[in-house]
Amino acid sequence: MTKAEHWYRYLKNAHLRLGKTGTQSDGVRSSFQRDFDRIVFAEPFRQLQNKTQVLPFPDRESIRNRLTHSLETSSAGRSLGYMLGEYLQQQYPALMEELNMDANDFAFMVAAAALAHDIGNPPFGHQGEVAISSFFRSPEAEPYMENLTDKQRADLQNFEGNAAGFHILSHTIDPRSPFRGGLRLSLGTYGAFVKYPKESLPVRKDEGRKSLKKYGFFQAGAETFEEIAQALHLIPQHSPDGKAWKRHPLVFLTEAADDICYSIIDLEDGYHLDRIGYEHIFGLLDPLIRTGKMPENYASYLNKIPGDRQRIAYMRATAINTLVHLVVDAFRQNEEEILNGNFDKSLTSVLPPPTRHILKEIEKISIQRIYHHPAVLEKEAAGKNILPFLLKKFTAAVFHPDKHKQYYLLMPEAYRQAAQGDNDYHKLLYTALYIGSLSDRQAVRSYRKWHGAEGEW
Repeated sequence: MTKAEHWYRYLKNAHLRLGKTGTQSDGVRSSFQRDFDRIVFAEPFRQLQNKTQVLPFPDRESIRNRLTHSLETSSAGRSLGYMLGEYLQQQYPALMEELNMDANDFAFMVAAAALAHDIGNPPFGHQGEVAISSFFRSPEAEPYMENLTDKQRADLQNFEGNAAGFHILSHTIDPRSPFRGGLRLSLGTYGAFVKYPKESLPVRKDEGRKSLKKYGFFQAGAETFEEIAQALHLIPQHSPDGKAWKRHPLVFLTEAADDICYSIIDLEDGYHLDRIGYEHIFGLLDPLIRTGKMPENYASYLNKIPGDRQRIAYMRATAINTLVHLVVDAFRQNEEEILNGNFDKSLTSVLPPPTRHILKEIEKISIQRIYHHPAVLEKEAAGKNILPFLLKKFTAAVFHPDKHKQYYLLMPEAYRQAAQGDNDYHKLLYTALYIGSLSDRQAVRSYRKWHGAEGEW
């Protein structure tokens, strides 16, 4: 199969929408522009403004949260998608004409997926995933889990924000709603969103493929994802005990946008938090910028900028631009392997050695100076107490609403409706999704209120 034929299979149904309602275009916006707008206006997206990116509850407004990180990642994703779209128009003009697609379609497809890439993250980031998983492995949760299958158990005991994100985008929580299919996005946007197109079991990390490192959908969404995978002609990589597919080509750009932004921007936040000095950041970003096609007059502009803070902002922007161009080059160089499913690693991991090595050093420094800072660890540790407490209360409430009426009524009605009936898995999953939907501040506020403590954290 030629590269053009591969692209045709991946993209021919990209405009189609999940669910039975909605048209491909409203006459003003393309289907992918509508995807972007639907995510922007979605409540779970707004919740990201009080979820942790680098530091929980920062006392400085300049520090990023999950919302600002998602917006910045989307901006990088838009550039990556547009540049790839331009390349495809040059290489396969007849294909692009047949598909009725141009560079802007790729820009918005990747931008929308990148905008939503963290939409399923629970409070306290990855430590929130650990806290939720720990509760469902605890003796307190076991009585509620007796009727679950192994895969349903794994969904909860290895709770995954990526799977929660797919569920938010593709499933309507309230069963009374006439609109099914969540945000009912275009199939191509779902393809660009799901980094781990597999179910929770079996665990296949040891196979060394990036797409198998985690899982990307719950059992409650397995049929929906299989429908999307078949429509987009994703290549199966099933095992005897579970289903998995190779990645959609565009998800490599979504992943790269995230990798670029958290690597470079977390450094800038480290400076704002007084964790990393200017000279240290200059020593990392300046050589990285010089590994790519350096902007004309870069050095002279940098020297003329007044103040370290402004110089770091300029280097951050220039470094992101450098990495965006290098990532698109890496995609083009590996295009055939990506299309046939044999390439299964991040694009940033195959950048030229100087760039790749500098990114590794940035990651190492960020772990030492930022992510493992005592202030971060203390608040993450508190989150490990807060989320299990909330899960304990609300799990008891959905199973025994008459005995725990106060907590049952505090749960939003949409989640109460989703948790009704005799399906224990749905009761537990939607309780976990409700707790996962809370912002950091909402979780802390509820915990403190029910412990008789006053004030905010």
